[in-house]
Amino acid sequence: MNCPHLIKNVTPSGDGCKECLEMGDDWVHLRLCMECGHVGCCDDSKNKHATKHFHQVKHPIIFSYEPGEAWGYCYIDDFMFEIPKSVR
Repeated sequence: MNCPHLIKNVTPSGDGCKECLEMGDDWVHLRLCMECGHVGCCDDSKNKHATKHFHQVKHPIIFSYEPGEAWGYCYIDDFMFEIPKSVR
């Protein structure tokens, strides 16, 4: 299966989950929205801000924002993929 959604060059919104930092809360792992650069916490985190961001704005693609990880996910197509070195 191929995901037809585009991946853009984005600037991350920060070094941690934007909403958790504003709340003074913590997270487990981080995800980067490849539409706007929003950094949000993963679904293993209690606040699930990356998925909440998708439901609010419908930006389909996230990348792991964890050092050493090279994978992405499309919410719309429910499709996980390895990030090519040319995109990293």
